[in-house]
Amino acid sequence: MIIKAIFIFLAFMLVLAIFGKLRFPGQARLAQAKCPKCLRYRIGKGPCQCEKPRK
Repeated sequence: MIIKAIFIFLAFMLVLAIFGKLRFPGQARLAQAKCPKCLRYRIGKGPCQCEKPRK
């Protein structure tokens, strides 16, 4: 019974590993949303905080 539970657990972990390596849609869009200088996420369409002049 314990061996059966171990095999089920390992099969579940294998399925998670396979799905974890897939490229999900929208990842390219998230990569483009980062500022190339400071690597922070930009919110909205305006410039990043690091590009705005300081007051």
